[in-house]
Amino acid sequence: MSSVHESLTRRRRAEMRFRAYGLAAIALAVGMLVLLLATIGVQAAGAFSHHKLQVSVEWTDNASGPTPPVATLVSRLNTIVREDLETVFPKAMQDRRSQVELHDTVSRLALLPVANRLSRDPPTSGSLFAFDVALSDDIDLFLKGSPKLTSTVWTDGVDSIEQTVGDSVELIYEDGGLLALQREGESNEPTLLLQMGGVVIRVASITDSVVSGKVLVGEVSAIDDQDRSGAIVHRVAAPELQRNVSDQQIAWMLVLQDAGRIKRTFNADFFTNADSTYPELAGVLAAIMGSVFMMLVTAAVALPIGMAAALYLEEFAPHNRLTRMIEVNINNLAAVPSIVFGLLGAALLINFLNMPRSAPVVGGLVLGLMTLPTIILAARAALRAVPQTVRDAALGLGASKSRAVFDHVLPLAAPGILTGAIIGLARALGETAPLLLIGMVAFVAEVPDGPNDEATALPVLIYKWSNGAERAWEPATAAAIVVLLAFMVLMNAAAVLLRRRIDRTRL
Repeated sequence: MSSVHESLTRRRRAEMRFRAYGLAAIALAVGMLVLLLATIGVQAAGAFSHHKLQVSVEWTDNASGPTPPVATLVSRLNTIVREDLETVFPKAMQDRRSQVELHDTVSRLALLPVANRLSRDPPTSGSLFAFDVALSDDIDLFLKGSPKLTSTVWTDGVDSIEQTVGDSVELIYEDGGLLALQREGESNEPTLLLQMGGVVIRVASITDSVVSGKVLVGEVSAIDDQDRSGAIVHRVAAPELQRNVSDQQIAWMLVLQDAGRIKRTFNADFFTNADSTYPELAGVLAAIMGSVFMMLVTAAVALPIGMAAALYLEEFAPHNRLTRMIEVNINNLAAVPSIVFGLLGAALLINFLNMPRSAPVVGGLVLGLMTLPTIILAARAALRAVPQTVRDAALGLGASKSRAVFDHVLPLAAPGILTGAIIGLARALGETAPLLLIGMVAFVAEVPDGPNDEATALPVLIYKWSNGAERAWEPATAAAIVVLLAFMVLMNAAAVLLRRRIDRTRL
């Protein structure tokens, strides 16, 4: 009796351990998934917003004359933006390097949408015309906190300011807090910028009572007592040689921010623009449309052929050597690497049939061939899951073989077939290797109008952006991954809704 009790106890402990292992595996999988999504989400957050410079100008075009071409408007708007910055920061015009740095703070191509708006609806001559222009990717990343900038109000204030040679100045103060702030934190000496009103001074050296530095923006004579008492110390964690934004550019941005001319807005351009060589202007619309056209072609090829093949092999085909060989080949094709299908598409569809390169129709055909075995296997499994008694009952009541299959077996297997089809299409949506071989990695600056136009796809765009040299491509890549995941979630949600609807209709 005791041996039986001990055996039951061991079984219960083993069952409890098995359940604990299962729960631990689920918790680990969920934790890794949450970590992955959180990492991608944090990286992508920066791409969904961007900083823009607000510009206002009195429009002087002759209202009676013809509207200039878009290229001319872009050139004129670029001149307006440059002249506006030069008016705010006249000292930048003293040397060529500062002038180039000032002009590099904005993106010239970002003026194209403004020029298109002007060509459609030109303002009247003499009216005030306001528009926003995107800042460059390096400036945008800096304003988003890379490298980190911390600002502290210097409550002790400055007793006096003495201008020595050129833009060099010495600030006399009594407290040594600024010296401690410079030594705080990293082993590398951080950059300190002292802002007093519209004047920004780069700190060169600090003693217990004197701060030596160089005026980057403004004139020392413009500093009043209120500015001295409310001076702000900006601490840039990385030294200038370790970042893509110079101290001079940071000083300009601080003044523009203080004047309220820089705003951070939702980056709608990311969803409405096509690809671009500038990360701050690049968008995913062309890739989304390319993926949509490609999935339509894939579904048109794989779904009817796959379902018809599964119905024939499972319900009508004789069980002989030929059908067994076909089944073995289908199983083998389901395990073939996707790049092999890309080689087939490049050799057969492009080189032999001369179909358009980088077109969604070619990508859809390649992915359709790749997805076909998966859909056939899933559909056959769903048909096999229908009880044989359903077929026997239909045949016993006088139905023909085809009527029994199409009126009774197929409706019962439809949810499983639909689930397998969506899984196959979702796998095809995430493929990259076969699309690279048929040229869909090409730079596409226009949104495709149809499946025969040159296009790219979301996975290929992610691959291309991930190899970008500029740091701004990192958040853009993560944001494109989020869009692709959302695309897949929508496909799976549609499959779940359709399956539930079919189940309710059948009941």
